[in-house]
Amino acid sequence: MTQRRARITSKGQITVPREIRRTLGVGAGDTLLFESDRSGVHVRPLRAASPFAKYRGIGNPGIPSGREGIRRWFREMRGE
Repeated sequence: MTQRRARITSKGQITVPREIRRTLGVGAGDTLLFESDRSGVHVRPLRAASPFAKYRGIGNPGIPSGREGIRRWFREMRGE
């Protein structure tokens, strides 16, 4: 278990220690969710979508997704 300290400012803000940010896989602009239950308070990153969703389709503009779409594109490129 990793333990780190963070001080709360007068505005209620904290700086999440670097090691904890790396463990959570978060950076500037990301959102953290604070949940409390009988065992204590838990912090986890709030992810709306897959972290890889923003990379889908990069490198293949104009090529349809899926196997059949790719085959169709190749046939068109070959003039078939």
